[in-house]
Amino acid sequence: MTLKLGFIGSGGIAQHHVKNLVQMEGVALSAFYDVDIQRAQKSASEHSGAKAFSNLDEMLDGTDLDGVYVCVPPMAHGDAENKLVERGIPFLVEKPLGIDNEIPIAIGERIKAKKLITSVGYHWRYNESASLAKQLLTESKPGMALGYWMGGMPMVPWWRVQAGSGGQFVEQTTHIVDLLRYLCGEVREVYAAYALQVMGEKVEGTDVPDVGTVTLKLANGMVATISNTCLLPVGHHVGLDIYTNNGVLELRSDALKEITTAGSQTHANVANPYYVEDEAFLHALRTGDTSRILSDYEDSLKTHKITIAANDSALSGKPIILS
Repeated sequence: MTLKLGFIGSGGIAQHHVKNLVQMEGVALSAFYDVDIQRAQKSASEHSGAKAFSNLDEMLDGTDLDGVYVCVPPMAHGDAENKLVERGIPFLVEKPLGIDNEIPIAIGERIKAKKLITSVGYHWRYNESASLAKQLLTESKPGMALGYWMGGMPMVPWWRVQAGSGGQFVEQTTHIVDLLRYLCGEVREVYAAYALQVMGEKVEGTDVPDVGTVTLKLANGMVATISNTCLLPVGHHVGLDIYTNNGVLELRSDALKEITTAGSQTHANVANPYYVEDEAFLHALRTGDTSRILSDYEDSLKTHKITIAANDSALSGKPIILS
């Protein structure tokens, strides 16, 4: 069975998926939509039989697609997902789900009513380190966690504007929030402090905070702090450290470091997590079996709500209780 796939948005993150999909058998990249028709045309020209569209309805109604990848900036979510749900077309959407709660929650309700197959791009879950950490945590009791996304500012215009990206915690650090949820359970309370220290003067038009710290209380009694900055001229820590009665688990994009009384051991990630994520989505399209999808829309909404709660807390100066 050859799966016919379409793309809504054909920028950088879309190309990550495209590179994986062209290596898989039984996949046809059939349609590309982008607000920049030239970009869609360029993507379509690289795949035999693919067509470019400047009108999303024309693409969805004019092609018989088995699944669609939604790869749009945070502020652009809503219209594409609603059109896909209306037509019953399964989709993989890149995080974050939006810049507020209202639109994603409404989409989530429609997806649930349709029982539509969805996947969300929390690719850190697909690292071997995440599955190993999950296994190790069944044999220990975690007490706290420290998370980090410490680096520089992506220089795409929408990213440095709060109304475009939702800010670093929503757009970028959401991966660490999601990893915390995946490994340690649900978050019940959030308290955040943000500031704009450097980048507002350095890059004209910047209004997103460039430093922030978020304290979280989990349902299991754990406490966690996740901090981020985008003011650095170099990359620094990105990852999650979990402190347990058996030692420390340090998760990074390339490995898991396990520190115990016996010493330290590093377990490298080998597989491309984006590839594994794409395989899981395609398997679900072919078989209806969604067990390989590690974060669907309903689950990812829980992560999204935490990041929006952090933004709300930073504005109000008060803790936010999550239901």
